[in-house]
Amino acid sequence: MNSRNLVRLFMTTLLIGGVTGGVVGFIARWSEFESYFTSFEIASILSTFVWLFGVGLIFSVISQAGFFAYLTIHRFGLGIFKSVSLWNAVQVVLIIFVLFDLVYLRFLTFGSGEGIGSYIFLALVVLVIGMVTAYFKMRQTNKQAFIPALFFMVVVTVLEWIPVLNTNEEGWLYFMLFPLLVCNAYQLMILSNLINRSQKELAGKKVRKQTNEKKFKAEGLEGK
Repeated sequence: MNSRNLVRLFMTTLLIGGVTGGVVGFIARWSEFESYFTSFEIASILSTFVWLFGVGLIFSVISQAGFFAYLTIHRFGLGIFKSVSLWNAVQVVLIIFVLFDLVYLRFLTFGSGEGIGSYIFLALVVLVIGMVTAYFKMRQTNKQAFIPALFFMVVVTVLEWIPVLNTNEEGWLYFMLFPLLVCNAYQLMILSNLINRSQKELAGKKVRKQTNEKKFKAEGLEGK
């Protein structure tokens, strides 16, 4: 990917994270901000949105760091296991392990006196959104892309989510989760398009360079 499209990916993901953070922040933490809307406090609503937007930008940066880290890990995994099917099998095991830990370990830590249902629900949200994104990624590319996409959407998202998981504050759980999921899904789906665009731009640049070289040589011969 060339630098122009890399910057485009960074800026668009940043914007998506900010907007998603601003919208989801109001919904996830409605109990804190409801009074602003019932009292029509426009200044408070705007200032709060700006703050939520800024936090969403931070979530976006975390998402992008996780995305590029996974691209490196994915290549590293393929190099170690020397087989796409074997590497995919390892990723499936890690997906199951992370989802189990997301439910069981959190329930052991925070679930005293309450049911396990809410912990299962959060894991299902991550899994279902991950599977839907992986399905569309598979349709966009090939069948072998399903497991890596699902791994990224589940395992990497949960790792990025750990700072808030450790607090277990419901409003913040959803506030951070959905911007991460949206940014991760966007990066996953747009990557192929940006790579193809970069290749076309590189090919066009090469053709223009060759054309200019031929033109320069022709003008040089005519000058003689």
